[in-house]
Amino acid sequence: MPPSRPVRAARTTATVALLLATAVACGDTGALRGAGATPTATSPARLWPNLSPASSPAYDFDEADTETVKGITVPGDDIHKVDPIAVVRAEIAAHPSDYEGSKAPYRGTAERIGDCEKKDGDRSACPVFKPYYRDLTGDGRDDLTLGFRLLPTKMTAVRVYTVEKHRLVQVMSNDDAVSGVELAGRSVIIRSPSELAGYEYRVQWTWDADQKAMLLTHDEFLRTGSRKHGVRRVTPTSPGSLASPSSPTSPVPSATP
Repeated sequence: MPPSRPVRAARTTATVALLLATAVACGDTGALRGAGATPTATSPARLWPNLSPASSPAYDFDEADTETVKGITVPGDDIHKVDPIAVVRAEIAAHPSDYEGSKAPYRGTAERIGDCEKKDGDRSACPVFKPYYRDLTGDGRDDLTLGFRLLPTKMTAVRVYTVEKHRLVQVMSNDDAVSGVELAGRSVIIRSPSELAGYEYRVQWTWDADQKAMLLTHDEFLRTGSRKHGVRRVTPTSPGSLASPSSPTSPVPSATP
């Protein structure tokens, strides 16, 4: 049988009194507390106001560059049905100066691509990583994020593909020494090692609906807190990093086995 109303009221009064006594004992009156002095706000100082604006960028970041992948069909416009190995083979065929011949910088990738299709035995020599699928373009359909080693260097190629008018279209291309890749919202975040201990490079490519491409929206140099020795950052013109590529980290989108 539940307690009568006067008994419940008495219990409530006792509980409130106990809470008030506890608050007073702790010295907390509930009032606002000062956080200390705040620094004085200063507006940005514009330097060299008479400097003529540049007419063109100093470096080409390949922004808004897209490329239709030749020779690849997309059955039912379902990108999950596209063979990732065939996509890498199509890139090798489309850029022979990069992959074919004894002087090609990434000749090892072309030499090892056959290891990806071995039915039996060890496929660890395959340069292509597990593909990841997530809607990066916002059209409600999955897009393909693909990574593969650029052998004999220690660089990693990161590509994003979408389907446009029944065609497979590459909407992002990034080659660098890579220590981690993440997918977040409509963005691909790529982390690369630095020669300065405790720091890393971090670039972010984000889908732009107007350009219909992934644009380089952030390029940062950040402290990681690590005490390990850094590694020289590698560009396509200076291969040879000691960094090892890694699979994408959380959040983890759906993947094909």
